Amino acid sequence: MKIIRNQFGIGPKVSLFTLGTMRAIESKAQMYSVLKRACLIGINHIETAPIYGPAETFLGESLEKLNFEGIHPQGGWIITTKIIPNCPLAKGKKQIKGMLKRLGVEKIHNLAIHGLNLSTHLNWALNGDGYELFEWARDENLIEQVGFSSHGSYSLIQSAIESNHFNFCSLHLHLLDPERIPLAQKALEKGMGVMAISPADKGGHLHTPSQTLIDDCYPIAPIEIAYRFLLSQGVSTLTIGAQSCKDLDLTSKLINANDPLRPLEKVVISRIHSNAKRRLGNTFCGQCRECLPCPMNVPIPEILRLRNLAIGHELQSFSKERYNLIGKAGHWWETHNASSCQKCGDCLPRCPNNLLIPDLLEETHSELLDSPKRRLWE
Repeated sequence: MKIIRNQFGIGPKVSLFTLGTMRAIESKAQMYSVLKRACLIGINHIETAPIYGPAETFLGESLEKLNFEGIHPQGGWIITTKIIPNCPLAKGKKQIKGMLKRLGVEKIHNLAIHGLNLSTHLNWALNGDGYELFEWARDENLIEQVGFSSHGSYSLIQSAIESNHFNFCSLHLHLLDPERIPLAQKALEKGMGVMAISPADKGGHLHTPSQTLIDDCYPIAPIEIAYRFLLSQGVSTLTIGAQSCKDLDLTSKLINANDPLRPLEKVVISRIHSNAKRRLGNTFCGQCRECLPCPMNVPIPEILRLRNLAIGHELQSFSKERYNLIGKAGHWWETHNASSCQKCGDCLPRCPNNLLIPDLLEETHSELLDSPKRRLWE
């Protein structure tokens, strides 16, 4: 069977699914078995990072072993790894050399800024030490192309894409949160590669969906319809953070499934959204963002999005996890939760749906506030 490959920036073509290595770091044997399974089902693209603990080391050793056994994708493996923004030039050079050594390669296909989340990060990449670092790495033939992952604002990601400085981007793109799909499409129009990061976990804990979501998606599994939605939008590749070979079973089924949505899939997606709106009634937030800016810097759309998910799809566990990370994850997530709302009413006349936003924020805070859980780096 011929495996579909998508263009990814100016680099080699990649499979529709990318193996994320963050969850396969318990042992070298775990990394090896997952990597071998990924290869056998048609994956040729790997995503890793130094911040994923021993991931790069385990990956490099597993690649060496598989190559010795003659197991590798047609055309070879494509690797994306990442560098934290705002590092000084000398430190950045040292980090890139360390990546190459751990991975056991002479050249990195795709080097991404790991979390281009602030305007200072973008300035570092366009005008500061980051710019010099990437130029040096290209001149030394150590990297092929540069991109970024981002959890930042819509406007920041848009600026990064429009800078024409990057060849690919890794974004949070989800069936239940499609706000950034236009950004992905803009990037694709510019010839950039687009990788959807964590479409299952950060897309709503779709490995363990609520019964309500399961019923709304019937007869298709929530995670499958989520993957199909993104692939049908033309996204270059989706990351799969596999802990075991079993986690790649669905990937094997969908390895070539980038065709347009089928009639049943369209019906299911319409049902998902219409049922959620019905459950939320006149409290549904359409994510238009007209309520911003908030004088107290409350991220109103994000908080009401979590409310939409908790009530509309009964994804309370996911919504609680994300809500309780607010203020605890640095620049990776929001810094003010709903308790910062002073009920000034500044947002009320701007809401096209006439939502009682301060009351909804107060209710959401009461329902979702919980003890924070351990966070996996993304």
